[in-house]
Amino acid sequence: MPDAFQVWGRTPIAQPHLPPAAGPSGLEYHSAAEGAHEPEPPAVHRVGWGFISLYTLAFMSTSMLFIAPLLVTMALKVNSLVGIKAAPSSLSLVAGVGALLSIFANPFFGRMSDRTSSPLGMRRPWMVIGLAVGTFGILVVALAPNIAVVLLGWCIAQVFFNALLAAMVAVLPDQVPTVQRGLVSGVLGVCLPIAAVSGTFVVKLFTGNQLTMFLAPCIIGGLFILPFAATLKDRRLAKADKPTWSLREFASTFYVNPRKNPDFAWAFVSRFMFVLAYAFLITYQAYYLLNQIASTEADVPRQIFLGTVAQSVLLIAASLIGGRVSDRTGRRKIFVLTASIVYGLALFVIAIASSFNGFLVGTAISGLGFGLYVAVDLALVVDVLPDKNSAAKDLGVFNIAGALPFSMAPAIAPAILAMGGGSYGVLYAVAGVSAIIGAFAILPVKGVR
Repeated sequence: MPDAFQVWGRTPIAQPHLPPAAGPSGLEYHSAAEGAHEPEPPAVHRVGWGFISLYTLAFMSTSMLFIAPLLVTMALKVNSLVGIKAAPSSLSLVAGVGALLSIFANPFFGRMSDRTSSPLGMRRPWMVIGLAVGTFGILVVALAPNIAVVLLGWCIAQVFFNALLAAMVAVLPDQVPTVQRGLVSGVLGVCLPIAAVSGTFVVKLFTGNQLTMFLAPCIIGGLFILPFAATLKDRRLAKADKPTWSLREFASTFYVNPRKNPDFAWAFVSRFMFVLAYAFLITYQAYYLLNQIASTEADVPRQIFLGTVAQSVLLIAASLIGGRVSDRTGRRKIFVLTASIVYGLALFVIAIASSFNGFLVGTAISGLGFGLYVAVDLALVVDVLPDKNSAAKDLGVFNIAGALPFSMAPAIAPAILAMGGGSYGVLYAVAGVSAIIGAFAILPVKGVR
């Protein structure tokens, strides 16, 4: 076992100090949430850029595993099986059931990770298992002869890719000290747009070979995930410290008491309202362009691409800058508040736009708000985790706030459109109000500045 001050990826600063989640045999491995709640001494072992780089590539690869099928290959597979007329409803069934499973799978595997006393560590086993079994699920989808088998394969993939994701997210509170969480959270915030572009590009390289189109993102993603898992100085849980299993404990996997943990509850509400606004935007932007802007069907793909590029440029810049400034100022709430308000205002701009240029301006502004939000939101949540010994589980519960809106938005939108006379401007105005409600929901949080 290496010395505590030679942990890979960490740079000692000033006086030596044993960092959370790292230490020689026989010394206590502090929990992730304990590291979040306990005040850190002046001399903190910061993570180095070697660790940050490998973590970012692994996190980006994890995002690509989810995004590549949803953006391209799943739709093509379903269309090849049932034809263009039945494809939308079949795809909705597959994606909807998968999203529902992910809501439960993420906190469940977060709990399992927190309870894992393997000699390999707490997070590493689930990274490897999640990648391997999730890739098997993708293989089932690629070879499926009918929609039922596609559904089965996608459910396997969603469940085990969420096991991978739960372990990957838990690395942030495990390994990164509070003074760097804004920086690392900001770097991770750019993973989603880059993963979307990368996943689409990889799929395009293998157009015409459906099996390779499905498996290539998994193989390439594994080339970054596995080296990170292999070199991670993972936390270890002694078997004597492993909590006993009970039905009550299992039920608590999907729940955090809001009365006992008000900071966590308010952060959950803030994330939920923000993501609900985002779900409205991306789900209905094609119909918005067709109805409100009067674009032709041939122009819509190009217009969405241009909007995505404009949004991504500002998103990446805001995320990288916002995370670093948050760390330097020691503040989180003001960034989440400002980001949510900016995002809400961007949706109002889109709501009143009468031309594509107005839509483009609105989406660009939304990238500024979204980038600032993702730079700081995760760091804020890690700082208010309620349980010292269940960081991954609690992060899994929090991830419900990011998954549930994508199931609720399609259910709520028809009613809003009916009340608004079919106006997508009204729908996006409601989305803007949702984001602003999310902004003010962060104000009652007292555990962070």
